[in-house]
Amino acid sequence: MGDVAKHRELLSKLTREEKASLMSGGSYWQTKPIARLGIPSILLADGPHGLRKQTGGGDHLGVNRSLPATCFPTAATLANSWDADLLERVGSALGAEAAAEGVRVLLGPGLNIKRNPLAGRNFEYFSEDPLLAGTLAASFIRGVQSHGVAASAKHFAVNSQETRRMTIDEIVDERALHEIYLEGFRIAVTAGKPWTVMSSYNRVNGTYANEHRGLLHEILRRRWGFDGLVVTDWGGNNDRVAGLIAGNALEMPAAGGETDREIVRAVAGAALDEAVLDERVAELLELIERTEPAQHAGTLPEGSITAEAAPASAGLHDAHHELAVAAAGRSIVLLENRLRTLPLAPGGPARVAVVGDFAGTPRYQGAGSSLVNPTRIVRPLDALRDSGLHISGYEPGFSRRGSQSRGRARRALRLASEADVILLFLGLDEAAEAEGIDREHMRLADNQLALADELFALGIPVVVVLAGGAPVELPFADQAAAIVHGYLPGQGGGQAIADVLTGRVNPGGKLAESYPVRYADVPSAASYAQAEATAEHRESIYVGYRYFDKVGLPVRYPFGHGLSYTSFEYSDLVATPEHARLTITNTGDVAGSEVVQLYVEAPGLAEHAFRAVRELRGFCRVDLAPGESREVRIPLAEHAFDVFHGTDRDWRRVAGSYTIQAAASSRDIRAAATVEIVAGDRPARDAAASAPTTLSPHYVSGRVELASSDDFAGLIGRPLPSPDWPVGGRLTREHSIAQTRGRGGFAGLLYFAIDRSRAVLLALGRPLQANTTRYALEIPFRSVARMSNGLMTEPMLDGLLLMVNGEFFRGVRKLWSAWRAERAARRAHRNPTDG
Repeated sequence: MGDVAKHRELLSKLTREEKASLMSGGSYWQTKPIARLGIPSILLADGPHGLRKQTGGGDHLGVNRSLPATCFPTAATLANSWDADLLERVGSALGAEAAAEGVRVLLGPGLNIKRNPLAGRNFEYFSEDPLLAGTLAASFIRGVQSHGVAASAKHFAVNSQETRRMTIDEIVDERALHEIYLEGFRIAVTAGKPWTVMSSYNRVNGTYANEHRGLLHEILRRRWGFDGLVVTDWGGNNDRVAGLIAGNALEMPAAGGETDREIVRAVAGAALDEAVLDERVAELLELIERTEPAQHAGTLPEGSITAEAAPASAGLHDAHHELAVAAAGRSIVLLENRLRTLPLAPGGPARVAVVGDFAGTPRYQGAGSSLVNPTRIVRPLDALRDSGLHISGYEPGFSRRGSQSRGRARRALRLASEADVILLFLGLDEAAEAEGIDREHMRLADNQLALADELFALGIPVVVVLAGGAPVELPFADQAAAIVHGYLPGQGGGQAIADVLTGRVNPGGKLAESYPVRYADVPSAASYAQAEATAEHRESIYVGYRYFDKVGLPVRYPFGHGLSYTSFEYSDLVATPEHARLTITNTGDVAGSEVVQLYVEAPGLAEHAFRAVRELRGFCRVDLAPGESREVRIPLAEHAFDVFHGTDRDWRRVAGSYTIQAAASSRDIRAAATVEIVAGDRPARDAAASAPTTLSPHYVSGRVELASSDDFAGLIGRPLPSPDWPVGGRLTREHSIAQTRGRGGFAGLLYFAIDRSRAVLLALGRPLQANTTRYALEIPFRSVARMSNGLMTEPMLDGLLLMVNGEFFRGVRKLWSAWRAERAARRAHRNPTDG
């Protein structure tokens, strides 16, 4: 809660209308100033992996231009480094660029759990594991805020899909909510201490996250001690007064004064206590004070920066580019290396053929609000040509958008047939994964797979280099001589990939997520993003490796997997309830780094408990010279031996004999030790006591893909809400534009126009603009007005709703009348009279 006493004098000078005005944006990226009291407007900007300060009109999906900034690897990539120090250095670099540009709030990091591989925004998130996600996020936050710039941990909470993200109700049980979806945020908040948190669009168990007092007040503030400001996601306000009461202070972007007036009316009508409004205003004033260090140049009015102007941060870009290259190098994962095909030594293979469009046109970042205008781009093809390898030629081999091109394929096969080694660059294109849309499947494009099959048939070693922000099915994995995954490695990724392929950098990245053999193996596959109104988390705590390892299902690559050009030996493991110590030795002949993972196996859980087989409870990355040994001490996580007890609504320690496992992945256990856990200062509980008495046996066995609606209802302890909106009813502010589909008349025409525009834009080679059409369909009608900065008022929206509900002409009259009234009001405001 805001420190009202600290800011009481300033609060006393603000009128009620001025207080309300501070609770929403003045433009797309800036807050409103109160000039007479010296309260400045502050600038917020996207920035999970690079600063996106727009030079003209503001937008949420990366369509309009932004100033050049260093494009670092995305969160999904950096997570593979398992390197908290690296994350702090990257955060510090981003904070420095933001500070130089007068940006007060950098909107990142994103740390939602990767529940399903098809989630369109997975490239922006760290991991399927909350300990890894929260630890890396905390380091990133500390780095950003070391420059007086606020970080914003997002999206709080349970933002697990892009489909219908602004209206969907995420239904999740208490165990999974706290152990999986909130635990990463808890770590980020308590260890990183962000100055802002961004609420998510979705509902959580029936209540919009931005209006969820249980999340924003009881958990975030009271339990975790958060003392900063909660900002909505852009357009993420539903009920402005309910949001204020729950704990949200700032609504973004500008709402044209509509919600300011709602706040004033609510206070006047006693629906909102003015003391609550004062608390929220105090939170904003505290944020302004925290982000007022001397190095801030101050903000410029939106749109005042010309595209030709050199950014104030330009002096940082050379050093930050080198950091971006190094960060990518520490995050690249070597998935396969049969017969030690890699590294390719310069002067080695006589002829190296480079095939694949991604070598010449790299996919180095995601799409949407995190889209960065990089200061430079290193193409893998150029870096390979400069590496000393004998590159015999390059052919794109396939069309990037998935269409068949036999000419391209023939030229690639002709080049490859004369080579000694083929470097094949494959991946997901820009339209495949982006904010606002979920992927339709987990496959690479058919034309890429067809070309790969033809190249493997040549009998020449093929090294596959992958690009993409999330898992893909790899049916050729057993045929490839090696597979290198660069993920989305940022502007220096091309150099980092060449360095790994040639051995200048020894890959040490480890997967921060599991790679299923096929999408159907994912426990949420059958239902993910299918329902209209709800997203049922029937798999509960069994997300990622917690599911695959529980049921023993084969995976393509397990959580934590990654190979090296050297080898490591684990020895002398000693464990206590607080930490584990062990010795790591580099037993190879080149320097390298190992990510040591600590898993905790709970007592008697294989047959008798609602628990995962093993859970990550600690990790560290250690760099070693050839033959070097080092003892490492790894603390165990705060909740290493706890479960969240649904009845008690708190963490409870489960006493018993636990196995501490030191591992190279969740399925590569190198050493084990036993520790005895007693109740201590937390009451001891039997593991089964944390589950409801109606618990289905599927939650004990882990076969949650078999859980029925009744099983899940028993788990959450209440009847399930309907997964669909009522059929045939009138569309309201709560409905998304996508629900105009199939309604006929103006509603059907509206859907058809938006939907078909995506196909047209894709055909024109404009995937970023095409993705905005999908985003537009997911917007609820209420946000049409809220995100228009006053261009569409609430009365105008009433007219639009009449039109889509079959009353076209009445709606047109209403819309026209409301537009004229608003225009007259604006004219009167600009030209006041004494009359």
